Amino acid sequence: MDQEPLPSVASLQGTLFDFAIAELVRQHRQSFPPLWTTESWAKLLIWLALSCGCSGDARALEAFAAALGPALTSRMRRLFFERELPDLNLRVMADPAEQQVLLLPLETNLAPGVDGEEAMAPERVAAALEAVGLSPLVTSDRRRWQPLQALMAVPWQSSCG
Repeated sequence: MDQEPLPSVASLQGTLFDFAIAELVRQHRQSFPPLWTTESWAKLLIWLALSCGCSGDARALEAFAAALGPALTSRMRRLFFERELPDLNLRVMADPAEQQVLLLPLETNLAPGVDGEEAMAPERVAAALEAVGLSPLVTSDRRRWQPLQALMAVPWQSSCG
């Protein structure tokens, strides 16, 4: 009987690092108010830098950010501004650098009798926004919410115009 080859040490270390950083971001993303802001994101990065032994001066913080690199920083930022709501079968992506908050189904295979429109019903979207604390930060005018195939785009308050 053939045995599967064992993963390499580097592969295991990479997987462990990826798992650990994702959990670290998920566990601490609520710790830096005001939530759903670039200020909150910056506070997380500063906390991580200080926890890694960097001084708080601008040069050390910039060196830390450069050491993370663009790929890891992008992944961490996505995790930081994303929430999964299994009870509503919705994923919320609310990066303040984007013009809109995006909501999409967690599962593309919907239950029998549930169509795409029902999955993205305004009441369901409103419940998700409320659950993650975004309601006061996005427009409440549902006429400005944009259904886009399998997702809903909800503008931030500041982009009203």
